[in-house]
Amino acid sequence: MKSGFFLGLALLAFTAPALAADPRTTDIRTLAMTGHGEIRAVPDMAQLSAGVTSNAATAAQALAANTARMKAVLAALGKLGIPEKNIQTVNFSVSPQYANSNNEPPRLTGYQVNNEVSVRLDDVGKLGTTLDALVTAGANQMNGINFSIQNTLPMLEKARGQAIADARSRAETYARAAGVSLGPILSISESNTETPRPMYRMAAMAEVRSVPVAAGEQSVTADVAVVWEIH
Repeated sequence: MKSGFFLGLALLAFTAPALAADPRTTDIRTLAMTGHGEIRAVPDMAQLSAGVTSNAATAAQALAANTARMKAVLAALGKLGIPEKNIQTVNFSVSPQYANSNNEPPRLTGYQVNNEVSVRLDDVGKLGTTLDALVTAGANQMNGINFSIQNTLPMLEKARGQAIADARSRAETYARAAGVSLGPILSISESNTETPRPMYRMAAMAEVRSVPVAAGEQSVTADVAVVWEIH
């Protein structure tokens, strides 16, 4: 009895449809294609890094000189109407300076103080005026300008639409060449979106007047993968 019971269970297990393929999908043929979309626009926001570097014989003197010039820099930003929330200190340091000569031990020559702020401009048109004002107020370091677009969502939506249209155009070309026709879409997946923000670098400056600024264009891209049923 016991052996017959186990034999019955074994036969039952072999007749169960575990992991069986759906017969309705075994004959479906598909065509997979990728599509790319890109929308370009002029940046409407800029972020710059500016600061003051001061040198003196003592740390106290270097700090005092730097503080005075930095206050003038911040006051200049305030006169331009830049809100305080758009200004952030990103670097502050006090460093001893040494000289080496004739195999002698390093000799302390003074101190250097660096104070740097990051400034966000919600109007790119004010960038040239802002650079002029900063240098006039005493800023002697300009470490970079970063252009960007404040609201990229509408651009991304258009880029996605372009990507779908691009994928369909390619798929139709291949389908005609293969003598088949596109059926319904079985799947859509987004593989990549990108909003590049190129950096424009500037060297340390002693004087700048009527700064010319070229914001150029930036692009928002989208890439999709689409699978069609084909007949």
